[in-house]
Amino acid sequence: MKVMIIGSGGREHAIAWKVKQSPKVDHIYCAPGNAGMAEIAECVDLSVEDIDGCVKFAQDHGVDLVVVGPEVPLVMGMADAMQAAGIRVFGPNKKCAQFEGSKAFTKDFLMRHHIPTAQYKEYHRYEDIVKDLGIFGYPMVIKADGLAAGKGVVIPENEADAKAAMKEIMADKKFGDAGDTAVIEEYLTGTEASILCFVDGNTIVPMESARDYKRAYDDDKGLNTGGMGNVSPNRLFDDPALNKRIQDDILTPIIEGFKADGMDFVGVLFIGLMIKDGVPKVLEFNVRFGDPEAQVVLPRMQTDLVDVMEACIDGKLADCKITWRKEHAVTVVLASGGYPASYKKGYEITGLGDVEDCVVFHAGTALKDGKVVTNGGRVLAVTALGDTTEAARQKAYSQIDKIHFKDCFHRNDIAVDA
Repeated sequence: MKVMIIGSGGREHAIAWKVKQSPKVDHIYCAPGNAGMAEIAECVDLSVEDIDGCVKFAQDHGVDLVVVGPEVPLVMGMADAMQAAGIRVFGPNKKCAQFEGSKAFTKDFLMRHHIPTAQYKEYHRYEDIVKDLGIFGYPMVIKADGLAAGKGVVIPENEADAKAAMKEIMADKKFGDAGDTAVIEEYLTGTEASILCFVDGNTIVPMESARDYKRAYDDDKGLNTGGMGNVSPNRLFDDPALNKRIQDDILTPIIEGFKADGMDFVGVLFIGLMIKDGVPKVLEFNVRFGDPEAQVVLPRMQTDLVDVMEACIDGKLADCKITWRKEHAVTVVLASGGYPASYKKGYEITGLGDVEDCVVFHAGTALKDGKVVTNGGRVLAVTALGDTTEAARQKAYSQIDKIHFKDCFHRNDIAVDA
């Protein structure tokens, strides 16, 4: 098989790394890929938003399976275009990708199908939303409806901050068209968790659990990021009662809702949860692998990922037995100084060849004059497996100091409390 992976981040490198292990696959293309992916695949200079270009390349090169990594091309209709061209694709169509493309769409789905979530209200005019600030009390949650690169959510503590945030989103268009519609939500407290699930339209199968560390600095200080590290399994899911509640109250109603609404969802559904006193509520949906969740979950997967993806495409996920390694996994992200605010690119990365007994997933890297250089905020993710979480944690941290680039930083407490 020839497989084409759309994307250039750590998530896509983890997918490529896992796909490479399939005996079915003899060639992988990555569009556009990164320096790490270039070691195991042929990188193609195509933008993830160039749908026509990606489809033509897949046609011209006899690609058998396309895997769409990021949310933007999915929301734009990449899967639909591939399907129309007769190319098998793993990733939801444009209709289903609205679950990430529109917060209001997701909230409406959750409410209609009686899936536990926070109270909310949707707005299309700045003048209307300002009148309702504080309707669910403070702190409150304000979300730009559309895609905002993970930055379209603010949680003001008072009315003045809420007004300023709403002005930025709806009046000043800080996030562009994403702020044409906004959502106000009740603020939920508890423990945040997430579940990645394979979906084939009729069946939803959770993957092994993981826990993300969002804040930039130790002790959960600093700004929210795309994720500074991850651990799998998440001990929160050791509770059988919680797992049953998630299955009965969330997963089963989701798949039944998909069927009722004619949503032929094929791909990965990422479910963000808030859990309090054993009661889970849905915070959000994403329509692809998480990042860096993929970097800890996929190394624990024993089953051929290509087999599972094909089962999802063929509507045969229920017949697919997915097995997982017993080892625990920990990944630590190495980031550019200044991230998640402003940072510089183009610094040479050294020491990658010295890392032992870990997998180094590239996120924001590029090749320049034969050297690997930084090309993003989150640059690398170092993943280790171990018999226990602590063993995996120690292994990862024992290797990351071998890697060097200017202004590199990382958290020192990933999985220390797991």
